Amino acid sequence: MLNIQEPQTQDNMPVSTFSEHAFFQLAFRSSFILGAIASILAMVIWLGFLNAWWQLNPTGLTPTVWHLHEMLFGFGATIATGFVLTAVQTWTGRPSIQGTPLLALLSLWLIIRVLFFINSTATVILATILQGVWWVSIIAVYAHLVLAAKNRRNYLFIPLFSVMALLEMALLISELTIDTAQALHLGRTMVLMFGILMGIVGGRVIPFFTRNGAKLSKVSHPPLLDTLLLVVSLLGTLVFFSHFYIALPLSPAYLMIAAGCLHLAKLSFWQSHKTLGISLLWSLHLAYGALGLGLILLGASYFTPLIPFSSGLHVITVGAMGLMILSMMSRVSLGHTGRMLLPKAIMSVAFLLLFLMAVTRALLPALGLSHFAWQVSALGWIIAFAIFVWVYFPVLIAPRQDSFR
Repeated sequence: MLNIQEPQTQDNMPVSTFSEHAFFQLAFRSSFILGAIASILAMVIWLGFLNAWWQLNPTGLTPTVWHLHEMLFGFGATIATGFVLTAVQTWTGRPSIQGTPLLALLSLWLIIRVLFFINSTATVILATILQGVWWVSIIAVYAHLVLAAKNRRNYLFIPLFSVMALLEMALLISELTIDTAQALHLGRTMVLMFGILMGIVGGRVIPFFTRNGAKLSKVSHPPLLDTLLLVVSLLGTLVFFSHFYIALPLSPAYLMIAAGCLHLAKLSFWQSHKTLGISLLWSLHLAYGALGLGLILLGASYFTPLIPFSSGLHVITVGAMGLMILSMMSRVSLGHTGRMLLPKAIMSVAFLLLFLMAVTRALLPALGLSHFAWQVSALGWIIAFAIFVWVYFPVLIAPRQDSFR
């Protein structure tokens, strides 16, 4: 499902225009670098705000909503859509967006980021409109390719991206109409949706990568776990979303805990102990484990004040989402530019640092060290993704190599 093939001829042709550079030949190259840089800048701004070095513009998004929005959409959605717009080329056998159209889409994305970073009422309104245009463009490109190829297996990303787009639009409109509570709720719902996406994708590829990378004869789990997990996760997200608006007899807490336990049950079948010497594997196993643990903590937060909801949320966003993205970006950046899957040793430092930041962000608030936890985890994120940019920027702007041929 997640293979990517690059054009085999273009890298050897002379580059006559800027848009023909290798950086613009497939969407994952630019989305990985720009998404990582955007997350670093957003976290630097957030760290400065936490330490009162500067203030966010008070006329735009409130600070917490701004932070949540930029990390979920400026970072997470950017990288996810860039990867899928690349993978769809392999799934359908049809060329995906590249060259001048991709450059135009990236230019639109950059304008949107600048507007959100300025964060005035006017720039947020304009950014919201342009963000809608960006989502329509992403969905239109993807839908055209899979529908034309009748690639039914991957139709699911059309409704998934559509729901993500609607959630972002609703979040921004809520904030612009001074309904910050609803905006935060929609953002938290988006985290759970990312959890579903990570569960589906991770559940498919991590056993496959583990079997091949660790040279094991079999890595699998009972198929029933997949069915149960999907049902419980979807129901849990729906109940969590609805609980904000109407009183329901079923608390989302039980469904979150159940989903977390099911994730950990799946992980127990994947022979994680045999991945310890392979950073591109143990990092994925850690990330998937963080997803299960984060959901359990979210559920437990309903029953005890000792576990803040935000602690579980950040185990998912930092330890699961951040680490899984960092690991997958490293794998794709090597494998799909024709390089061997042998990351530099410093990437192991980045993987471990990000996981430790998730643990720090979850545990220290319970010890009354919330402000310290915020600062340390933000700094750790900046360092981890700066390492990625430093290591992989030369890879992602260079033509494809032929080490696999």
